[in-house]
Amino acid sequence: MAITEQLQTLGIQIPPVPQALAAYIPSKRSGNLVFTSGQLPLVAGKLTKTGKVGKGITLPEAQAEAKQCLLNALSTLLLHIESLDQVKSVVKLGVYVACDESFTEQHLVANGASELVVQIFGEKGKHARFAIGVSSLPLDACVELEMTVEVE
Repeated sequence: MAITEQLQTLGIQIPPVPQALAAYIPSKRSGNLVFTSGQLPLVAGKLTKTGKVGKGITLPEAQAEAKQCLLNALSTLLLHIESLDQVKSVVKLGVYVACDESFTEQHLVANGASELVVQIFGEKGKHARFAIGVSSLPLDACVELEMTVEVE
């Protein structure tokens, strides 16, 4: 099944590319690899949630925010390719979780994005990953995600 059809089946629309918040570009292609800048869970240019996971933001809420980060990252891929059908492999995800110091389930927050990317791309979506806790993120976001993707 084509990725565009899979997105329709899942009821997912790829959002417009979020504007950069500082001096960087949303993504960069080098050969057959595309590296995204860190993507926040922005929707129409705004965060729907702010704060820290484990202190005001629940695990399920943070997983949903990680999914939005992933969709924003996918949108930046389309600056370099015509269609997500050109994705050969999702190589790596990096997930940063702004969390309370006692929160230790960053890996489960990252699963929100990891599980979604596999739903979208199937075997091509299986990836290496890191998930780390940080004291804060830009705009008081609770999650930030970067990805590396191999494209045709």
